[in-house]
Amino acid sequence: MKMRAARMHGYNQPLEIDEVPVPDVGRSQVLIKVAATGMCRSDYQLMDGYFRDGLPVDFPFIPGHEVSGTITDVGPDVPDSAGISEGDLVVVDPNWGDGTCRQCHEGNQQLCANGQLVGFGPNGGFAEYMVAPYDHVLSVAGQPDQQPEYLAPLTDAGLTPYRGMKKLRDAGKLGAGRTVVVNGIGGLGSYGVQYARLLGAGATVFGFARSDEKLEVAREHGADHTVNVRDKTSEDVQNELEDLTGRRTVDAVLDCAGSSESLGLAAAILETEGALSQVGLMGDRVELPLFPFVSGEKSYFGSFWGNYNDLREVLSLAGQGLIKHRVVRIKLNDINDNLEALGRGDIVGRAVVVFD
Repeated sequence: MKMRAARMHGYNQPLEIDEVPVPDVGRSQVLIKVAATGMCRSDYQLMDGYFRDGLPVDFPFIPGHEVSGTITDVGPDVPDSAGISEGDLVVVDPNWGDGTCRQCHEGNQQLCANGQLVGFGPNGGFAEYMVAPYDHVLSVAGQPDQQPEYLAPLTDAGLTPYRGMKKLRDAGKLGAGRTVVVNGIGGLGSYGVQYARLLGAGATVFGFARSDEKLEVAREHGADHTVNVRDKTSEDVQNELEDLTGRRTVDAVLDCAGSSESLGLAAAILETEGALSQVGLMGDRVELPLFPFVSGEKSYFGSFWGNYNDLREVLSLAGQGLIKHRVVRIKLNDINDNLEALGRGDIVGRAVVVFD
């Protein structure tokens, strides 16, 4: 049987829509008929070679790491105790560790040095079918929200800022009388604002972005205040913060951009004992003022993707109707135009490839 797939044939080249064989299901795998696959800026970065050294791929290669679909075949070694069967609607947990290292035993397979990230090693979901290990799919057959185009982005866009916000919460930087900023209201930041509200315990929530359209999304998703930071100095931003809150500093920042500008701004506005949680990856290095961070006992947290339990928590929140979505549905044939728009920052919300 054949399927259509958008494949990379080299770096800095558009994806090609090819007809290829449907993959064979392994003994401990399931075959998934893909219903929806989210598009991430990291897909664009994969294509332009950003991950060439850290996550090299063999060509031709199928990207796509935010996947929801229906199980159509189950390998013979999948145990009944897994609780999955043909016909189940599932999401794919995209971080596949080796199961032997300390990080895996701690439950953080996304940090495994010998692991695999689907769509960055194993073929991903920009195709009509894909295979996955049975223990890395989560059945959502009983989930009230049954729309795959909403479920798929939860495996990264909805997962990554959740873990980042949990780090700020667990560090004691949220709560009544505190201010948290979500900088970069794109695919991740639109969810990040919601987690600031859900986990913030009464903290004042700010959304920072470079377009008024994206700031409108932040307000729709629970931001108390927003600031358009385009072409503004850190002093300009602090003046706006002071006008709105009476303070020129904030207690916590979730940075969903990862640019030198966003990091510089976070460092400038962070309060003594404040914390910055970094999930965005637009740049390739972090530069922070050393003495203010040391003398002010400020903290920097790198936060990468999320683990299985984080994903279950996100799905539970979605199942309770506590998460809103801003989804742009596209067809596989239009994937390259939309990846280019994503790279320019023109997509508001999350672009999702929807299969018939």
